[in-house]
Amino acid sequence: MTVLPAPRYQTVLVANRGEIAARVIHTCRLLGITSVAVYSEADANARHVREADIAVPIGPAEAAQSYLNVEAIIAAAKATGAEAIHPGYGFLSENAAFARACEDAGIDFVGPSAAVLEGSGDKLVVKRRVAAAGVPVIPGPLDAVSEDPDALKQAAAETGYPLLLKASAGGGGKGMRRVAAEHELLTAAEGARREAGGAFGNTELYLERMVETARHVEVQVIADGEGDVVVLGERDCSMQRRHQKVIEECPAPDLPEDVRARLHQAGANAARALDYKNAGTVEFLLEPDGSFWFLEVNRRLQVEHPVTELCFGIDLVAWQLRVASGHGLDGLRTQALEGPRGCALEARVYAEDPANGFIPSPGKILFAREPAGPGIRVDSALLETGEVSPFYDPMLAKVIVHAETRAEAIRRLERALAEMVVVGIRTNISFLRRLVVHDAFRNVDLRVDWLDDAAAELAAADPADAELAVLALAAQELLPGGRGAQRSARSGAVAAQVPSPWDTLTGFRHGGGA
Repeated sequence: MTVLPAPRYQTVLVANRGEIAARVIHTCRLLGITSVAVYSEADANARHVREADIAVPIGPAEAAQSYLNVEAIIAAAKATGAEAIHPGYGFLSENAAFARACEDAGIDFVGPSAAVLEGSGDKLVVKRRVAAAGVPVIPGPLDAVSEDPDALKQAAAETGYPLLLKASAGGGGKGMRRVAAEHELLTAAEGARREAGGAFGNTELYLERMVETARHVEVQVIADGEGDVVVLGERDCSMQRRHQKVIEECPAPDLPEDVRARLHQAGANAARALDYKNAGTVEFLLEPDGSFWFLEVNRRLQVEHPVTELCFGIDLVAWQLRVASGHGLDGLRTQALEGPRGCALEARVYAEDPANGFIPSPGKILFAREPAGPGIRVDSALLETGEVSPFYDPMLAKVIVHAETRAEAIRRLERALAEMVVVGIRTNISFLRRLVVHDAFRNVDLRVDWLDDAAAELAAADPADAELAVLALAAQELLPGGRGAQRSARSGAVAAQVPSPWDTLTGFRHGGGA
């Protein structure tokens, strides 16, 4: 049996919030490492704050003054004696200036070095580097497009329509526009530049041919920065809405073994081309004929990393800490060679209203219950009661399942989602339940644009959601401190009793569905 090396850290600060901070803190606890949480004023009672060994306030609710405040985070690390900072994902996780500030302060950044982040922050530069390493890239110019309208039209004509305008410094679909024909080009470019400038401070754009009817498949890598790269399988993330992933799975289903092998090799080659270190993901678009194209490198831990962990029986955060400590990858390679076991699926639970254009749904959670049982894992920011802040991303939790077969995993995920209850705000739980049992998903009819077309059908209001809304109203009226009690306190009279929703017994309330 291989004995895995222990990270050399005694104390690690987690420069993030929500479910990812709680997840990193969990691994620190397992490794005997003291965990330090940082929090804004809005998160004073958050789950990650309660679960950490030490918690340090870093500023007001606005992310720019707290979770993006490099000086405050570095000061918190120094004050608590943290030898390393884990950035999670989002916020400062791919910020080269933050990684450089950690290095200058003598604190290890658990991720790529500042030099690697600086050299790979521009997607067009990355595209050129991986293309030179033999990784297939989406057809299109390898230089930024000119702001001159005639030059832009010429480059677009050579690329061919439909095409994508993309921000060189972009991510998350920001600064991206689909262009079907030349008459749309200049307006799309103006909008993409404006959005890219606001989001990234960089208006540079490039062109790519539109790859249609494609799947989104990504390769998980861990590298030591000296050319040694271990590939930990791949994930399919084709179920996405407006370029945001909704359901992820490992391994990618119905993938021919020769295509799988070529994807893994391309992922390793891309990591080596960037002198990559620590955990990262190399993303590809896979066409029906088995050809694939490099999309981007995510230089951090991914939201969907748990499906890889369940299939490979590993802890990716622990390996991030080992690599940051200077340990090699031999023990990880042994586990990687065994390959994935079974199938794992992940669904992202958001505080949003699918029936109302998926708008965020912040507010007070009156009651929450998470699913449990064999093969079910929940990475969560939820407490039994609490507040969903309007200041941050509305993801509440990730429901992850593992089973021996994909069909069994789908059944387990649908059952787990059915058992998850969040009362007081709107969520996408019913939307997810419809999605995972849809014939297109079950039959592996996967492509990145499918959910955009099907979202309206899947987002229709659910009677179960209406019943939960009644429960929420009743709870607000009747629970201590609720609106009814507040009215009673103001008037000195007993508040009117709201009829109990339990007077009408339905199948939903007894686990029988809507």
